[in-house]
Amino acid sequence: MAEHPPREAGGEDIAVEVLDHAVAVRPTGELDIETTPSLQLALTEALSHASPARPLVVDCSRLTFCDSSALNAFLGARRAAQDTDTVVRLAAANSQLLRLLEMTGTLPLFPVDQDPPTSGRLPTGSPDGLPC
Repeated sequence: MAEHPPREAGGEDIAVEVLDHAVAVRPTGELDIETTPSLQLALTEALSHASPARPLVVDCSRLTFCDSSALNAFLGARRAAQDTDTVVRLAAANSQLLRLLEMTGTLPLFPVDQDPPTSGRLPTGSPDGLPC
């Protein structure tokens, strides 16, 4: 039986950070069926601080992989955010995540920012969800 290298945990330490103009969720490593429950908890916590003036921004800069279960969590957060007219944005998405969004037809549902959110202002992206 072949041994597999230890995987990077994507959900064990997902940071939620309330910034000046956004609420950032910062997952790392792999987001898959095993780590999605932690992602869902982080997204739920972030949504409790988000508003139309303070969107939820998922900082994807430290992601190495994202599967359909994590995409489903993003879609669930987006659906919940719509109840309060809050936007869910994706920032610094890698090519694998962008390809997943394209293949599933969900790319237009998420505004995409090139840079992760900082404590200053919300990074700007295309309002139609397409990368700049």
